[in-house]
Amino acid sequence: MSHIPKVPAYEIATVNFQRAADLIDLSPEWRTLIRTPFREMKVEVPLYREDGSFTTFSGYRIQHNGARGPFKGGIRFSSLVDEQEVKALAETMTYKTALVDIPFGGGKGGVNVDPPQLTERELEHVTRRYISRIHLILGPNRDVPAPDMGTNAQTMAWIVDQYGRQHGYNPAVVTGKPLELGGSQGRAQATGRGVMLTTLAAAKDHLGMAPEDLRVVVQGFGNVGMNAALLLAERGATIVAISDHTGGYHRTEGIDLDAAVAHVQREGGDRTLRGFTGGDAVGADDFMGLDCDVLIPAAIEAAIHSDNVESVQARLIVEGANLPVTPKADQRLAERGVIIVPDILANAGGVIVSYFEWSQNFQQYRWSVEDVNERLERILIKAYHDTAEKQAVLGCTMREAAFALAIGRVQTAEKLRGAL
Repeated sequence: MSHIPKVPAYEIATVNFQRAADLIDLSPEWRTLIRTPFREMKVEVPLYREDGSFTTFSGYRIQHNGARGPFKGGIRFSSLVDEQEVKALAETMTYKTALVDIPFGGGKGGVNVDPPQLTERELEHVTRRYISRIHLILGPNRDVPAPDMGTNAQTMAWIVDQYGRQHGYNPAVVTGKPLELGGSQGRAQATGRGVMLTTLAAAKDHLGMAPEDLRVVVQGFGNVGMNAALLLAERGATIVAISDHTGGYHRTEGIDLDAAVAHVQREGGDRTLRGFTGGDAVGADDFMGLDCDVLIPAAIEAAIHSDNVESVQARLIVEGANLPVTPKADQRLAERGVIIVPDILANAGGVIVSYFEWSQNFQQYRWSVEDVNERLERILIKAYHDTAEKQAVLGCTMREAAFALAIGRVQTAEKLRGAL
């Protein structure tokens, strides 16, 4: 894989905020108040390995802003996790929940552990020890985590159990749980479904294209990228290329997604696209420059940067990942007239359905998958149109409009609480 220039996530978050704040003439005092996290916690997570060795990991939980409701954001297990990344992602969650107008604030957590290097028992131990260190700042009405990179429904099940040992059983303490422990129908596909919905809306409005005419490249074939690709294909789009960290694959006639999913999920495999034979291999240096109408970066931060931005041929970029475009690349794409649906809108489907799951836990009543999907589409498309209206008023990019709208809603909540 190619080297991706290191652009800190917090730098990207800062530029996204400042550009929008300038548009709405936000005062220095408000900028400081809104950007400063409510609480930052760092803990050490010790582990005796099954081979008898001992190691420790650093864990974080950053609660960025809770003016609009309980802190909300995933827990990430990755060797790349550090305080600045978690802070940037927590802040991004604040604006994401505000933009789609659900009653949450923003938070994020993480442990700098590489899950493939641990056994399942070791991962369970790390999860439980991490939660035992931060449980006092969690709670259904305080801070509600969810899965993120390197974590999944099983991780959330361990958290429900560990939290319950101290506080009693309360499934609303996390979202993204297995159905058997109070999870929601439609949650697993929710982020990818949101990417699909915003892709089709933007393609219609900005490219004048129907789903069946779209040629789509998807970078990242985890939960978000895989489900976005599958759902777009269901609507008639042609997925011409897919990739993960092991490599990319291109087929002009369209990738056989069923074959790709079967390859990733094959028994005894490493759950990657490594060795996939359903397309021509494409190196990471060339992947972003493949000919397409829509490019969906759905993997890591700073995937589109100053070294590869000029190769991008897509007319529409839909951010399935968080912070996937660096500020310089973002500016260059805007100059070229490339439309970008920003992360806080495009990938908000997951947190919207997390809100539904949280609500169902309080109601003790499960919604049907049809009800979940219909409500998700209604909320997300409203946020899309709200953003478009703000964009027309401000005469700016979609990203700047989305952040301006979200920041304004956070500021309103802070004012009502008497913050300034």
